[in-house]
Amino acid sequence: MECIYCHNKKLYKLQTGQLKCSGCKKKFSPNKITKELEIIQCFCDDMSVNKAAKILQLNYLTVQKRYELFRSLIANYLENEYRDKKVIEYDEYIYLPQSKKKIKENIFDAQNFLSFYYEEKVYNLLMPSLNMYKQQFLDDGAQAIYFKEFSKFMMLNKISKTQKKENIITNFWLFFEESILKYKGTRHDNFFYYLKEIEFKFNYTQDKQEEILMSLLKHL
Repeated sequence: MECIYCHNKKLYKLQTGQLKCSGCKKKFSPNKITKELEIIQCFCDDMSVNKAAKILQLNYLTVQKRYELFRSLIANYLENEYRDKKVIEYDEYIYLPQSKKKIKENIFDAQNFLSFYYEEKVYNLLMPSLNMYKQQFLDDGAQAIYFKEFSKFMMLNKISKTQKKENIITNFWLFFEESILKYKGTRHDNFFYYLKEIEFKFNYTQDKQEEILMSLLKHL
């Protein structure tokens, strides 16, 4: 085993069971690192919290909190990765669960985001939600009018700069629509983190995902 911080191979075993690096002098628990890696592997393998907890024989809340931490770290990582990059193409996407599409009023529950293509990767910017105005629209009793005007506005004001109909952005949207189903419903205030998780998994191989997450955890 090598040091998780500096990769030095000379380690000392302490009475506490921890290992101490002879180079950077940092201490860490090999058992804790092994368990952390196992949770990361489950997360990157799209395993649910419940299934991961059962397989790893861990408390459900323990795994849930790690998953939430991973999503937070991923979101920050992707923001930093995208910074100052040159955008090649961009397009706008409106997401609404299939179960809500039949009712017009649910258009105000839609999530609207912009997808940018850069350096063979995709970056997504979540736009402000219309959900805050939904009750006002319902109280006015003019839902049909609002729906018609909103639909017209979205068609006429679509933000897009793409070179062809099928591209890496549309490939991401297909990947997104398939991936979001496994969450079986997401709260409005958590949607951003699920979007970023899907972006992360689209941009990187599973091995790279695990490597990045381990690296991010080391620097906490």
